[in-house]
Amino acid sequence: MESSPPTITVQVKFAGRTIPVEVPAAATTAELKRLLQPLTNVLPRGQKLVCKGKVLQDAATLSSMQVVDGSKVMLIASQGLHQGDGPLTKHSSSSATSVTKTSNIKEYQTQKPETIAGKIHAARWKVTGVAALHDYDLKELPEEVWYCGPSIRILDASNNCIKEIPHKISALKSLNKLLLTANDIDDENISWEGLSCLQKLLNLSLSQNRLVSLPSTLGSLTSLRELRIANNRLDNVPIEIGSLKHLQILIANNNRITTLPSSIGDCESLTEVDLSSNLLTELPEAFGKLYNLKVLHLRNNGLTSLPSTLFKKCMQLITLDLHGTEITNDILRQVEGWEEFDERRRQKHQKQLDFRVGSSGVFDEGADDDNRRR
Repeated sequence: MESSPPTITVQVKFAGRTIPVEVPAAATTAELKRLLQPLTNVLPRGQKLVCKGKVLQDAATLSSMQVVDGSKVMLIASQGLHQGDGPLTKHSSSSATSVTKTSNIKEYQTQKPETIAGKIHAARWKVTGVAALHDYDLKELPEEVWYCGPSIRILDASNNCIKEIPHKISALKSLNKLLLTANDIDDENISWEGLSCLQKLLNLSLSQNRLVSLPSTLGSLTSLRELRIANNRLDNVPIEIGSLKHLQILIANNNRITTLPSSIGDCESLTEVDLSSNLLTELPEAFGKLYNLKVLHLRNNGLTSLPSTLFKKCMQLITLDLHGTEITNDILRQVEGWEEFDERRRQKHQKQLDFRVGSSGVFDEGADDDNRRR
């Protein structure tokens, strides 16, 4: 039986805490940095490691830099090279809407917001099919929502303090759009079984909540066109996402997603994907199957390479953001199909200049230059 290679434990000091990291005794500084990435949310090229007053060079082995078992190493992080910003706290996400909420609360101080909202608007909801409940300081959805049932096509309960989405949500059979952004919903208090009954649902927004994982049931929402799950604490995307053949927009930035399933390539209708500020180090080759993809945001991840067929097969791709990753402009230019991609995005930029729409006049190369790494 082969014995395991010898290891050492290095005590890394960062942000007021000490992180014990076990590494092979023969490891290099670069290997240690890669191990520190998911523990600190700092990209390897944004890390400066110092031991006994000396900066550890990436190519050097730890032993050659006199780093041994029990050594103390200080991590200094470069500003702007963090990844995985994580979820917005309730305090930060609600600040922009505090004025609106306060006015609603003062207006109905003596009654529960759920009661006021339900009694005043229920009749209108049944006629218009739109239940607008955003910024009401709601702790739960009003009972009148369930009473209106199949009449409701759009339910907007964003910017509240709702903690639970019960199974009764299944009663809203005609629901096309469900907006639950900026609430207090966690994994234990959302009925995915109930949500899976909403077969007409086109748009689902659960951004800025407290979700840690997505269940396989997500794949039952086969009519979805838009899925917004940004600013949570998600660490995974289920394999079943591949069942969402009609999904066009996936917004999942500011989470803690480390890997993506290859089934993402089955989401053949995707045109826009935002995975910025996660913990990704690679993308599945199946990304090359997203032939309709136009916009791809990957800023602030630990990516070192792109799927080999991304530029060659995603012929509609015109916007790519790789700032704050390990992929520089020089690396980008070496990917097969880059010339055609570059021509498409430059044509788009010129059209924006011609019509003076959505452009500052400065062309964004899409990634950082090599000199930022020095």
